[in-house]
Amino acid sequence: MSKNTICLWYDHDAEAAANFYASVFPDSSVGAVHRAPTDFPGGKAGQALTVEFTVLGIPCLGLNGGSTFKQSEAFSFQISTDDQEETDRYWNAIVGNGGAESACGWCKDKWGLSWQITPRVLTDAMKQGGEVAKRAFTAMMEMRKIDVAKIEAAVRG
Repeated sequence: MSKNTICLWYDHDAEAAANFYASVFPDSSVGAVHRAPTDFPGGKAGQALTVEFTVLGIPCLGLNGGSTFKQSEAFSFQISTDDQEETDRYWNAIVGNGGAESACGWCKDKWGLSWQITPRVLTDAMKQGGEVAKRAFTAMMEMRKIDVAKIEAAVRG
């Protein structure tokens, strides 16, 4: 396990979440599943307690801790995409698997974890600053899933 690992709290299905992420994102995988040696708050002996996994090369640990804590937008994975096809693929996978759309490229998976599916054309426009960034930002504010063609049009003015 890496020295720095993101620990994500799940009610009871960290293993299902890890398997889903590994099926959607490249350079993602599921590692060891550690079972609880005894009953614990929110679970029984023998159930998956923690699941080691990676998402796009980022080491994570899913903890099945019960319903005490919930995910929030205070933490999200930001996924940079190269084009509309890649943006659609990730967005549709997350939303289509019981997730929910939000605004400005944000969505939530069915476990409540937030994702920012962000085309590079948008982040590149924001880096330019000035009027280009303002036009791209204004266009983005009206979107749920980011529309690459509309951001490109905004960048051109």
